[in-house]
Amino acid sequence: MHLLALDTSTDTLSIAVQRGTLVLEHQGAGGAQSSPTLIPAIRALMQQAELGFDALDAVVFGRGPGSFTGLRTACAVAQGLAFAARGGQGVPVLPVDTLLAVAEQARVQHGCTQVLAVLDARMDEVYNAAFEWHADTSSPAGGHWRAPADFGLCAPEAVAVPPGWTVAGNAQAAYGARLAPGAPHVHALPTAAALLRLAPALLDQGAAVPAAQALPRYVRDKVAQTTAERAAARQHPAAQP
Repeated sequence: MHLLALDTSTDTLSIAVQRGTLVLEHQGAGGAQSSPTLIPAIRALMQQAELGFDALDAVVFGRGPGSFTGLRTACAVAQGLAFAARGGQGVPVLPVDTLLAVAEQARVQHGCTQVLAVLDARMDEVYNAAFEWHADTSSPAGGHWRAPADFGLCAPEAVAVPPGWTVAGNAQAAYGARLAPGAPHVHALPTAAALLRLAPALLDQGAAVPAAQALPRYVRDKVAQTTAERAAARQHPAAQP
């Protein structure tokens, strides 16, 4: 399978290319700096892998939640590259949840199988979701993730960790002891390599879409709130949109 994966949902830009069993990765500065560097870095990695865009089976991207600008950047680039591939006939786009990618990275990097994935949402809040790995020897990946129906957005103090579960992500650096002080923590990001590992099962499930239908996943419906709005939302959580 030939895949290109990219994630710009955090402060780290992550790109990976898979050509058969060969996987090449690139990491760089994310955020606002990713916009001008993303496409040149993709081209360089594709060239290093000796893989043409027309040979891709799909373009995979981290759809969110995460940085609003980062999600739009990744989605737009994935769409553009997918549209242009194969002489304009195009290839599918596979949007992957970034919190799922955090759980997958924590599993491979730290051996975690019960993961509360948490990403810094800024504005004194975190995105969070619980994922449990189920081993399955009949699966090429050796198992699958059981995912929640929806993701959470809350203050770091409000994150509840089931006993025995591990908090994984990038939020502890920002919030310290405010975030689940009694739980074990590991640092894990939604890397492009994690997206590649998740891709085969998601493709088999029919999760790929035509480029025009690819969309970011926003958990927060507003880019910014005033200080007063944030304070009111914490005092009256039922009134939040």
